[in-house]
Amino acid sequence: MWTFFHKLGSPRYFYTYAGRLLPWLAVLTLILFGVGLYWGLVVAPADYQQGESYRIIFIHVPAAWMSMFVYMVMAGAGAIALIWKMKLAEVVAISCAPIGASFTALALVTGMLWGKPMWGAYWVWDARLTSELILLFLYLGVISLYSAIEDTRTASRAAAILALVGVVNIPIIHYSVVWWNTLHQGATITKLDQPSMDTRMLIPLLIMAVAFKAYFGMVLLMRARCEVLERERNSNWVREVVQLS
Repeated sequence: MWTFFHKLGSPRYFYTYAGRLLPWLAVLTLILFGVGLYWGLVVAPADYQQGESYRIIFIHVPAAWMSMFVYMVMAGAGAIALIWKMKLAEVVAISCAPIGASFTALALVTGMLWGKPMWGAYWVWDARLTSELILLFLYLGVISLYSAIEDTRTASRAAAILALVGVVNIPIIHYSVVWWNTLHQGATITKLDQPSMDTRMLIPLLIMAVAFKAYFGMVLLMRARCEVLERERNSNWVREVVQLS
């Protein structure tokens, strides 16, 4: 097992193993999205207060969860890269940034569309919304900083430091509805006693959450494989891969 993980840390073996895993993740992602969207948009009942407009949560909530989850993965990989100088950790960290930015943008846009009928405005400077917007700026900052530095190792270290500094924003996003009086509704699924949601709505929401994670894993592997090829383009094994393809 330790030998496997040691090999997985090698760009060459990661590229191979990731390529084998990608088709399975793609199939799993399609199945989960198909089941989750059909169940959430067709089978699940309408909400007694919000009517049909609540169905945007099947996209908005998983996207918001993933915006924070991906950031923690990026920051964790950045920490590993800084401490143990692992090239693959640098690859994972920088590959996470565009994906996380996309999830954050999706969460903001769907939240605005949801907020208009619920609050009467697309945007308010609510604590949850503002901290989520800051998260998007952090992602864009990591991407811009990495792109601005020519040397990839130096760029990776700088981006990792910025990502680690931005971690302080994650608990602010999560607990903003508890710490401040906000328009955004409080926790309904992660309550300690029981979720304040009908099971017929909760199950498709959880399926969509898993679907988003499967999608993230698939796109992360795709981006990481491309980044590995770019960084290792002068290596013999990359030449062998190019010749075989």
